[in-house]
Amino acid sequence: MDLKKIKNIIFDLGGVIINIDYNKSIRELEKHCKGGRTIEYNQRAQSKLFDLFETGKSNADEFRAQLRDTYELEATDEEIDAAWNAMLLDIPKERIDLLLELGKQYRIFLLSNTNEIHLKRFNEMVAHSFTIPSLDSLFEQTYYSHLIGLRKPDAIVFEQILQQNGLAKEETLFIDDSIQHIESAQKIGIQTLHLQPPLTINEFFGDAGK
Repeated sequence: MDLKKIKNIIFDLGGVIINIDYNKSIRELEKHCKGGRTIEYNQRAQSKLFDLFETGKSNADEFRAQLRDTYELEATDEEIDAAWNAMLLDIPKERIDLLLELGKQYRIFLLSNTNEIHLKRFNEMVAHSFTIPSLDSLFEQTYYSHLIGLRKPDAIVFEQILQQNGLAKEETLFIDDSIQHIESAQKIGIQTLHLQPPLTINEFFGDAGK
């Protein structure tokens, strides 16, 4: 990829900046389910209650109530939040350092399918481990699905970012670890990088700079 043509970068969050393990949250939640109920939630598909939470159509209290009702889950609010946040592993310091440097060279943005419980935890992780005030401070603009009412892979979310910020699609790189999101961005002409392990953003930009 020729980064000389790129002026703007849109980053995904989970799996790109923050290390995640979806299965860890599901295992923790299922410990509270009666009768061996299984929960449908992974990188490619999820049940409707998660979609509602990620697009802000339900709040944290409603999400917890729906989990309890749908999956016969018996747990306190705190236990549910801890289990739901279990998928959020860590933010390597070198990724924060990289974003600080990239912000000097490119217009950088964040686009994440997320929710109010996770966003609170993201910022707690940042406040605890780094000297920056929040995740938002790393980017020109951040787009969290539950706050904008839209989520990937819907094309409209990419079109909105381009339009609101005056970005040319051919000069914009989108980085995500989910192929369905990458394919959606590609269809409207955005440049893409499907980040798959063991490749990290530090390795990609390190190689690109050689």
